[in-house]
Amino acid sequence: MAYVLLRHREIPDLHKFDVYKKNGGLAAFKNAVTKMTPAEVIDVVKNSGLRGRGGAGFSTGMKWSFIDAKSWPHYIVANADESEPGTFKDREIMESNPLQFLEGLAIGAYAVGAHTAYIYLRGEFWQVAQILDEKIAEMEKAGYLGDNLFGTEFSLRIHTHLGAGAYICGEETALLESLEGKRGQPRVRPPFPPSVGLYNKPTIINNVETFTNVPMILANGADWYKSMGTADSAGVKIFSLSGRVRRPGNYELPFGTTFRELIYGEKNGAGVQDSRTVKAIMPAGASSSMIVVNGDDKVLDTPMDYASVRTLRAELGSASVIVLDDTVDIPWVINKTIRFFKHESCGKCTPCREGTFWMNKIVQRVSGADRTQKDLDLLMSVAKQMQGRCLCALGEFSTMAVVSGMERFPEDFQVKQ
Repeated sequence: MAYVLLRHREIPDLHKFDVYKKNGGLAAFKNAVTKMTPAEVIDVVKNSGLRGRGGAGFSTGMKWSFIDAKSWPHYIVANADESEPGTFKDREIMESNPLQFLEGLAIGAYAVGAHTAYIYLRGEFWQVAQILDEKIAEMEKAGYLGDNLFGTEFSLRIHTHLGAGAYICGEETALLESLEGKRGQPRVRPPFPPSVGLYNKPTIINNVETFTNVPMILANGADWYKSMGTADSAGVKIFSLSGRVRRPGNYELPFGTTFRELIYGEKNGAGVQDSRTVKAIMPAGASSSMIVVNGDDKVLDTPMDYASVRTLRAELGSASVIVLDDTVDIPWVINKTIRFFKHESCGKCTPCREGTFWMNKIVQRVSGADRTQKDLDLLMSVAKQMQGRCLCALGEFSTMAVVSGMERFPEDFQVKQ
């Protein structure tokens, strides 16, 4: 199957403007602006079944249709704050196939009536920002960005913006606060960004991978896209595979591909290091629940789509698949995840600010040889009291590995008598 998102692996120099255009690039954008109404563009995206690739998996076309038509101006923002441990797909797209991403962002801007688009990048991506700025300048020079594009009334400018490397700014309302020059902390919702977003105006926010799908969908049609993947999860997904596999990396595969094919396929992960047994899988990076495997064929043969992964009591999220083998100690894993979330908590809400602090203190004892049952009970109590009480998803995410690890791998938390 030909690549949809990682086309640079098949087409040399696809990042170059002339090469991208020769391979059909920017035709979908021009066609949308000159021959389609914004509503027609939204309908195609909606009918394709494209879901957001940032983690939530919400219908992209449906989200675009929520834009408030009574309040102007409109904005559109690409979330390029790729900070989830285990996720590294968006960086490859922006470095090696940037024009397809920018074209998708431009199509999205036309669809929602936005004349200004922002790309919010994590602070460590300053070199990526330079690449995008160069490509934006090339698009402007060639007449694909600017005023009255293609002789129409539609105008568009795209700007890059570097954050300061804060995980919390991957949450869309914290991103907007940071983009406005404020402290990157989440807003209380509702109202939601399609009604009240950037500068209190209607705003659509999508992930880099989401936008990168859009030009191919408009070029080939919704039915073409739905022919890949599953009924629940249409199209392809980039799975960022890491952990104890022989070949970590980004793998573009149709939704519905099994964990086994991703981990053991010769063109993919090529198996586990030292031929060990898979003990657990974290399908959504550090923020995901742990799936118990322990060599269970049924688990490994589970399709990787949103609905199927939920049957394993986990979420697919951004599909940052971390593989843990039977040499990995689960208390060590949760120690690592809690240290990260404690460091990245913005401190705005009490449950997350205090909860991550105390979980970090307790888990240091739990991950040692002298853990007590009292430590274990207290850690679980703190984690469960945080769930459902935090202002944004970060606090909830911080508890996932803790609760699932302790409940599903009790043998790793034995107390010495």
